[in-house]
Amino acid sequence: MKVTEVRAIPLAIPLAKSTPPSPWAPGLARQILVRVTTDDGLVGWGECFAYGATLAVCNVVDDALAPLVVGQDPTQIEQLVDRIHRTLMIWGRRGLAMMAVSGVELALWDLAGKARGVPVYQLIGGLCQSRGRAYASLLRFETPTQVAQAVSAARVLGFTAVKLHQIDVESVAAAREAAGADVDLMLDTNCPWTVEEAIRIGRRLERYDLRWLEEPVWPPEDYAGLARVRAALRMPIACGENEATVFAFRHIIEAGAADIVQPSITKVGGIAEMKKIATLAAAANVTFVPHSFYFGPGLAATLHVVASTPGVPYVEMPPGHLVAPLTAEPIGFKAGAVMVPDRPGLGADPDPDVLTRYPFGREAARPFILT
Repeated sequence: MKVTEVRAIPLAIPLAKSTPPSPWAPGLARQILVRVTTDDGLVGWGECFAYGATLAVCNVVDDALAPLVVGQDPTQIEQLVDRIHRTLMIWGRRGLAMMAVSGVELALWDLAGKARGVPVYQLIGGLCQSRGRAYASLLRFETPTQVAQAVSAARVLGFTAVKLHQIDVESVAAAREAAGADVDLMLDTNCPWTVEEAIRIGRRLERYDLRWLEEPVWPPEDYAGLARVRAALRMPIACGENEATVFAFRHIIEAGAADIVQPSITKVGGIAEMKKIATLAAAANVTFVPHSFYFGPGLAATLHVVASTPGVPYVEMPPGHLVAPLTAEPIGFKAGAVMVPDRPGLGADPDPDVLTRYPFGREAARPFILT
């Protein structure tokens, strides 16, 4: 079996409108799928991180990665990815390039599972759990009242854990009141504060019993600063969604910067890199909770890692949905738990009609043909 084509497919499927509205919603209406086709007629699907320079990531897939993969055996994943990493060494070890690498790597695992007729979790350790406890990863809202409304809506959907993206104490207070004492509450601030600000505001947040405080310090790679915040507060510190490769997470752990590490499968390098990080975290007694604010193969791939890794306490999920589903077969969610797909591969093939209806950028100028 040989790869005959590698292609990035940028899409613009908007989030369905919901109440309360969020200023973040328009920026999330971007997706990148990666299609890898073989001479045996198998097709693998991956997903790149797309919230930002969407077409730049697509160009890396098509111009830099496709020539390295076409003509190769797609089941030799470690060898192919090592070749990619060495070729991209000067400019591709994190950021946009690693987002592209991640999407191709996911598609290769999807192919490997399909070629063997088994779910990917069977190839990366076997089944430890068939479902994961999901937490609703909310958007950012403009007022504490809106935050309380969103938390209440997540509870109605069945979530027993909720993550906020606010940067004010008043919103956290409103969220805790709406959630009640029986809902786990997390806070991701997206790197807004100095170390001193993070400590000062963090002490005000401690009374709200947060499961963790995520990325409180700018810049995100200030691990020494994060370690100072962690030492000063009585709540766990989480970080890592913006990092790439196991080496970055080794630095986080060695610095004592986090109680919880959060690699993102579409940024970090893909499934194999995630498994390495999970092993590193287990050896250091640090909790492994992947970042996974995705709707397609990225979420499915995260679920396969969670399914094959002991002791993962949560799975991150968006509480809303896209106006059209990114996967032909929906990923199951019930009573606060998300189900791991058990179809061959990742189990997250897209609906061809959706790809035709929501092209973005260059894809809008040419028809999509599923081969």
